[in-house]
Amino acid sequence: MVWVVVMSISACSSSGQPLATVEYVDLDRFMGSWYVIANIPTFLEKDAYNAVETYEQDADGSIETTFTYRKGGFDGARKKYTPRGFVGDDPSNAVWGMRFIWPIKADYRIIYLDKDYSVTVIGRNKRDYVWIMAREPHIDDELFRQLTSFIESVGYDTDKMRTVPQQW
Repeated sequence: MVWVVVMSISACSSSGQPLATVEYVDLDRFMGSWYVIANIPTFLEKDAYNAVETYEQDADGSIETTFTYRKGGFDGARKKYTPRGFVGDDPSNAVWGMRFIWPIKADYRIIYLDKDYSVTVIGRNKRDYVWIMAREPHIDDELFRQLTSFIESVGYDTDKMRTVPQQW
């Protein structure tokens, strides 16, 4: 499945073009907890262990987001951030604005989502940050390689990616 997406997107993607999203996201199915498997980290995530992002849709349609991790190791200090997500006007529900500091909303795009909503890839038009996330703390090595190839095919420098340690 990943390779079909890779082949269809890689032919038309470059870092200068908008990052293509999945066709449609069922928001109810997307809500819940996602383990961060790998990423090109933001400054907050550079030393994150056991990173988990949790989404819950509020009555106003915004997404209450909770990002938690351990800093520096599995026994490190627990960190928690609560940005708010805003689903864009795009009928796909795959383009969000993520607000960490009012009034700025960061670009957040669901660029891969498997059919059973167990693995996703979140990207940004700038191709500066990317996240592979899953409902379980680990994914199959072959799937990881396929997703990394997909991420590279849409214009990311995958040499900047790091695996997020998960131990539960």
